[in-house]
Amino acid sequence: MNFAIRYLTEYRYDAPVTDNLNALRVRPATTANQRVDDFHVRVDPEARLSRHTDYFGSEVIEFGIAAPHDHLTIDVSARVVTREPPETPAAPWDELATEAYAEAAGEFLQPTGDEPPDGALDELHTVARASTPLATMRLISELIPDRFTYDQDSTYVGSTVADLLAAGGGVCQDFVHLALMLLRGHGIAVRYVSGYLWAAPPEDGADSLEVQTHAWFEALVPGGGTRGEPVWVGVDPTNRRLAGETHVKIGHGRRYADVPPIKGVYRGAAGAHLDAGVKMTRLDPAASATP
Repeated sequence: MNFAIRYLTEYRYDAPVTDNLNALRVRPATTANQRVDDFHVRVDPEARLSRHTDYFGSEVIEFGIAAPHDHLTIDVSARVVTREPPETPAAPWDELATEAYAEAAGEFLQPTGDEPPDGALDELHTVARASTPLATMRLISELIPDRFTYDQDSTYVGSTVADLLAAGGGVCQDFVHLALMLLRGHGIAVRYVSGYLWAAPPEDGADSLEVQTHAWFEALVPGGGTRGEPVWVGVDPTNRRLAGETHVKIGHGRRYADVPPIKGVYRGAAGAHLDAGVKMTRLDPAASATP
């Protein structure tokens, strides 16, 4: 699919602020199933942008505004081409014990460090296991939305899995954090993914949608590559499905804190009022080069 994406973020401050430092992770990733044809960032007040690639491979755009200002606008636009990933075979559990799997998995096998105490996940962990690692991923994508409601008022950006368990509901970020813990508990390497989702029903016929940033996970499936190597497979537990051509990936990390779209700090006591939105437009394939 071919998408034009605009991510507009506007901050209004109650009084002038200074030394406004920001780090953006908003550039869509280049992967085997996704290509970026165009990408631009504009900020107001104007500032010099610097770029580097972080530890997990995401492009980070940094800028600072030293002079006093009462607003900040970050305007991001991109054109992206995506395609459906190939089908992944279901390798058995014993292939998780291979040297090739451990090497590919790296730190994505390690616990997040904020697991709920006192065996709070024991029951979920027990039922969240199927005949193969791939089947377990699919099972978890059904189990989590079966047990928890999607509720934007139940949690906030800093909520933990313990908060999700207590509230009985949460958002995509919370569902993914729970999936990370369950999958790593079964020895499956898994990473948090940040991006966008084209959510229009096929029969809708819409060409443009107002969306929000979205989260899903990628788990490392053994034996899925063309030479039998492990491959990363995306799964969206909020929508009970594998990630596909309607998912536009920005980046990944061990958890949300590794890939926040915008992270910043400023000097001053003024409060900040945020208005942010993402618009995705489906383009004619002829508008982009052939993938």
